[in-house]
Amino acid sequence: MMEQSVESRTRRIATGWQSVIALITLCALPSALCQPLYAQRFDRYFGDPNEYYVPPAFHGNAKYDGRFTFARIKYRGYAHFTEEGPGWSHDYPRSDVHFMKIMRELTALRPFVQRGDIVGGNIFALDDPELMKYPIAYFSEPGGWSPNDKEVAGFRNYLLKGGFVIFDDFGEMRGFDTGDWLNTVTQMQRVLPGCQFVRLEASHPIFHSFYDISLDVINRTYRGIPVYYGIYENNDPKRRLIAILNYNNDIGEYWEFSDEGFDPVALTNEAYKLGVNYLMYALTH
Repeated sequence: MMEQSVESRTRRIATGWQSVIALITLCALPSALCQPLYAQRFDRYFGDPNEYYVPPAFHGNAKYDGRFTFARIKYRGYAHFTEEGPGWSHDYPRSDVHFMKIMRELTALRPFVQRGDIVGGNIFALDDPELMKYPIAYFSEPGGWSPNDKEVAGFRNYLLKGGFVIFDDFGEMRGFDTGDWLNTVTQMQRVLPGCQFVRLEASHPIFHSFYDISLDVINRTYRGIPVYYGIYENNDPKRRLIAILNYNNDIGEYWEFSDEGFDPVALTNEAYKLGVNYLMYALTH
């Protein structure tokens, strides 16, 4: 069952590279033919290079109405590109929808799930003032994240004013780190200079805020052995935990395919438990 999930992820990555190769092939055509074709294919797969990628399933953000709404972070560029777009948009919107349905069924939170064509939640840039209305943010594939100074400042303000962020879907591939960890640490040092990444043990309250989670259940993913790190406010473990990093894990992937049977039920359930605990901990601390 796990091999099916890995194969699925491999096919997605391969499809992304096929798209890139197609663009490169177009550039070998005579210039008169290349320009209009290239522009069409670039817009289809990438969008305006000076703007953020827009997922095909995205139909705008839901208007803020006080309800808890899943907030996914977007970044510029097309690192870790697959048919799902750049890394930040991986698993969108199915993972977001499935997770919010779980939160609706298990808790009294009653989060936003859908309004017309808008499903799952909202997408924000780090310098968007609207992000301040959403206490928890989800960040996929931070290994491809290269924020400008304005985005760095916006993220710093968000975290210091009470925001909490979940970093997911990054780490090793085929036994070696592709630079995801180094980039994440580097960018977070810009956001919070001097911040320390503390390995969280199984006894940490975040793993027991709703469910009692055993970290041994998801003991290996397609990335490697999962490790969980946290960042504390002012680097003080007695103060607020402001970020959790799912290194070598991809709980969004489990959420996305939870209705297709790719992964063993026990692993999918555990990924949901982690997500539920993260939200309940962040909302009560």
